[in-house]
Amino acid sequence: MSRLVVVGAGITGLAAAFEWRRRRPEDEIVVLEAGDRVGGKLDRVRLAGHWYDTGPEAMLARVPEAVQLVERLGLADRLVAPATTQAAVVLPDGRHPLPAGTVLGVPASAEGLDGLLTPAGVARVAAEAGLPPLTVDGDVAVGTLLRDRLGDEVVDRLVEPLLGGVYAGRADELSLRATMPQLAAQLTGAGSVLGAAAAARDAGAGSRFDVGAPVFVTVADGIGSLPAALVAASGADVRLRTPAHGLRRVPGGFELSIGPAAAPQVLSADAVLVAAPAPKAARLLGAVAPGAVHPLQGIPYASMAVVAMAFPAQAVPAGSGLLVPPVTGRLVKGVTVSSSKWPHLSAGPAGPHLLVRSSVGRFRDESQLQRPDDDLAAAVVADVAELLELDRPEPVETRVVRWGGGLPQYLVGHQERVDAVRAAVSEVPGLAIAGAAFRGVGVPACIRDALHAVDALLQPY
Repeated sequence: MSRLVVVGAGITGLAAAFEWRRRRPEDEIVVLEAGDRVGGKLDRVRLAGHWYDTGPEAMLARVPEAVQLVERLGLADRLVAPATTQAAVVLPDGRHPLPAGTVLGVPASAEGLDGLLTPAGVARVAAEAGLPPLTVDGDVAVGTLLRDRLGDEVVDRLVEPLLGGVYAGRADELSLRATMPQLAAQLTGAGSVLGAAAAARDAGAGSRFDVGAPVFVTVADGIGSLPAALVAASGADVRLRTPAHGLRRVPGGFELSIGPAAAPQVLSADAVLVAAPAPKAARLLGAVAPGAVHPLQGIPYASMAVVAMAFPAQAVPAGSGLLVPPVTGRLVKGVTVSSSKWPHLSAGPAGPHLLVRSSVGRFRDESQLQRPDDDLAAAVVADVAELLELDRPEPVETRVVRWGGGLPQYLVGHQERVDAVRAAVSEVPGLAIAGAAFRGVGVPACIRDALHAVDALLQPY
C-alpha cells in the first residue's frame, strides 16, 4: 500500500483523490487543506430556501470531464440544463443581445453587430477580411491583436466583459494562446481574425459528443455540493487547517512539514500532488523542483466578490443575464438572473423569488473590494436594481462572498510559464502539480488537469 498526499482541497485536489481511489482502492490518501473548509472556489450558501452557488454556477457540458465526474459520483439525476442562455450586453444607450456564434466575444462576421457597435465599428469589422493576411509570431495580448484587426469597440463592448467574467482580467493583458487557444490555433491558416473565429466555431461544433446536449449544466444542489461528495467517495483523510510548509525528497519518497509553523509535524508520502494556488505552490516546491518557482511566481491572481441577492418575485426581461463592460462605468461586471436561467431555482419552499448574482472586482482594479460587506452589498443591489429595472428593488436577502486572490491571470507568455513548471516538476519522480493556474480556470478544466496529474503519477506503478 502506498500513500498519496494531495496539497489543496479545491476541486482539482479532490477530483485527483477520487480518481486515485478508483484506480488504487487499497492506497492511503491524505488531503491537506490550510483553510477551514473543502472545495476551494466551489462554495454555496442558502438563499431564499435554495442552495445557491457563490463560486462557479455553471459547467461546460461539452467538455466531458465534469459531467463524467458527476455521473461517477452517482449524481447524474441532479444535473440541470439551463432554461435560457440568452444574455445581453449593457451599453450606455441600452441593452443589446449578445450575438450568437462568437468565440469569447470575437465575431466571425459583421452580421448581428448593428446596434451593439456603431456603424463605424461594424464597418471596421467587415473590412478585416480585406486587410493583409495575418501572421502572429509567438504569444500576444488578446486586446493588442483584436484592436489592431477589428477595432476598439469589439474589445471594449464584447470581449472585455466576457473575459472579465471568466478571468476577472483585462483583454489588453491576457494571453491569446492561453485564453483563446481555439482561435489562436486557427489564425495562421485563416489569415484573418474573422476567418479564424469562423473556423474555431465550426471546429467546436464538429467536435461535440452530442449535438443535442446543452452547452452548460449545473447541479440541483449547487456545484458547491461536489466537494463533500468527492470527500465521501474518495475516502480520503482530509485534514483541515493543516498547511504544508515544506517538501523534501527522502529515500523512497517525500517528507512534508505540515501543521502549525511553531510546532510542525512530518508527514511521509510515496507520491505528492500539489494542487494549491501558484504562490503557495512556489513556496512549497523550492527544495524539490527549484525550476518551477520563478514561472509560478509569474502567475498573478485577481480578487473578486460575488453578491447573491433574493428579490421579491417579478418579471425581468434580461434572459439569463447581462454583461456589463467597463466602458459603462458600472460597479458590477455582470448580472446572472439565476431564477430565469435554472429551472430548479424558479420556485422554492419559501415561495418564488427573483434570484440574482453579480460580481465585482477586476485585475489591477480592486479598490471597490475594500468596502465593508454591507456597503458593497448596498452598492451592488442599487446597480442591479437599475440594470434589471426592478419594480420591487428591495432584496429580502443578500449574501456577500469574497474570493481574495481567487482567479489566476493568464498573462502573455502564460503557456511558456506553464511548460517550464511542468518540465521542472516532471523531473521529480512521484511529484505532480495541477490546478486552475495552468490550463483552464473552469471546473471541467481543473478536473481534466487532476486526471492528467494522476496519470503522470501512476506511470511507474
